[in-house]
Amino acid sequence: MSLLSELTALFGNAFAAAGLDPELGEVVPSQRPELAQFQCNGAMAAAKAAGRSPRDIAGDIAAAVASDPRFARVDVAGPGFLNITLADAALADAIERMRLDDRLGLAPVVAPHKVIVDHGGPNVAKSLHVGHLRPAIIGQALKRVFSFAGYEALGDVHLGDWGAPMGQLIAELERRNPNWPYFDDSFTGPFPDESPVSVAELEELYPTAAQRVKDDPVFAETARRATFELQNGRPGSRALWNHFRRVSVDAMLEIYDELGVHFDLWLGEASVHDRIAPMIEKMKSNGAAVESQGALIVEVAEPTDKGEIPPLMLMKSDGAYTYAATDVATIDDRADHGAREVIYVVDHRQALHFEQVFRAARKGGVAPAGMLLDHTGFGTVNGLDGKPMKTRDGNLPRLADLLSDVVKRATDRMDERGLAADHPEDERSRIAWMVGVSALKFGDLSNHRASDYIFDLDRFTSFEGKTGPYLLYASVRIGSILRNADDEKIGPITKVAGDADRGLILHLTRFGEIVERTMTLRAPNHLAEYAYELSQVFSRFYEECHILSEPDTAQRASWLGVAVLTRRTLVTSLDLLGIDVPDRM
Repeated sequence: MSLLSELTALFGNAFAAAGLDPELGEVVPSQRPELAQFQCNGAMAAAKAAGRSPRDIAGDIAAAVASDPRFARVDVAGPGFLNITLADAALADAIERMRLDDRLGLAPVVAPHKVIVDHGGPNVAKSLHVGHLRPAIIGQALKRVFSFAGYEALGDVHLGDWGAPMGQLIAELERRNPNWPYFDDSFTGPFPDESPVSVAELEELYPTAAQRVKDDPVFAETARRATFELQNGRPGSRALWNHFRRVSVDAMLEIYDELGVHFDLWLGEASVHDRIAPMIEKMKSNGAAVESQGALIVEVAEPTDKGEIPPLMLMKSDGAYTYAATDVATIDDRADHGAREVIYVVDHRQALHFEQVFRAARKGGVAPAGMLLDHTGFGTVNGLDGKPMKTRDGNLPRLADLLSDVVKRATDRMDERGLAADHPEDERSRIAWMVGVSALKFGDLSNHRASDYIFDLDRFTSFEGKTGPYLLYASVRIGSILRNADDEKIGPITKVAGDADRGLILHLTRFGEIVERTMTLRAPNHLAEYAYELSQVFSRFYEECHILSEPDTAQRASWLGVAVLTRRTLVTSLDLLGIDVPDRM
């Protein structure tokens, strides 16, 4: 349990003993740190219901905890605030318990459940581009945070591998290569193991086929038929589709591995196709799905809506299923596999779509009552001009190119500072990769996910300021200090000597609270901000507390214990963000 949680529980008990709601005992970091370390504002909220002045209530609460030796002071301030300052012995005890805790003070989840983080969304036959960056790394961070907290958290890439685009590709290939066995209904197989097309060729085919559908009604009908045959199991079409999917996934894995993003599930739209028909029958039988002008829809508007929420279409008038039907079927599949929480890390511009899908799933009995469905939206990655990033030819920059650019820039920055210059070349390359990926990830995750941000490679790769490389260097620096003290006794943490180590200890104890906030708000920027502030607070501590030259052996051991805990907390924070830290630079 974090220190803040302990204090909240203690003050909650004091409010309850006074006949008031224990929720009023919430303790938060002080907004005036020069006056106190923490504050509790519950007396202000309690005054009206209790029919008493807030200062009187605050006075009673202060008196109730006054004998507790953990407090140096509990003062009533202003109209009824409680200012709280802990005794140094209590701080030392709290931080020593954190040092001995594998979870760094984060309380384990009482009733853990399965959480699926849907955070990929790439399409088969297309390269990963800058638009895939944010869902990949935000989702990865959330999955790691939920796993650390004790949940069974799984990341699902949720491939776009079905529907009209696949039929268009098949039709275009048949137009170009009519003699291939995939298009011969008399061919009994087996079909070739090797794909007849590469990812690069699929990328060329994709826009060409899409444009031909618009320009040529005959081809459009051919593509529609190809989609129908694929989805109904025609062997040649399925064999080609399997090739499309395999070569695309292989290419994606290479880039995601470079980015340090790993998915537990490689499912896609195709994986739930067979669920759609029985799901729709169920929704028709319970009255959720109804016909409208030949189509099948779910009315999802509610009387309390402030704006218009259109119906969700499950099936078009020609009998074709919609992407929305696939999304509802995916919820059906996840519910059947025990997921009780699904977090969709998808562009915030899809908010209306997900609101429709979630409502339809609940109205149709697809999503169980206790299943939490959450759209965790994000903003765009913009260029230096403030507009969404595009290449000179108007396309979205490829993720592989961004990775290459950022690692090259990280290498240049290391050269400028003379970092890792004497290391073996393979280690130096590995460090440059870590620095580059940290720049890319921290440059994104340090912003609130809902905000747009400017992709500034020079700023992201700097070893100064709020950047990933700065934090890697800060961690390595602490490690260097500890290596220089390898003959010294480290810990336990028993002494608090002044403002510098007191401030560091207080910041360290907030780790559990920050992890919980990150989960609740689905916002990794809180963890990123915490890591940066921790490095800053440690720097001030190290300037004022000369650890290795301290003559008091108990104080030196205590400070070394604080340094070890700081590095461990910093590395853990970065690890939860998906950022690897080198041992040295």
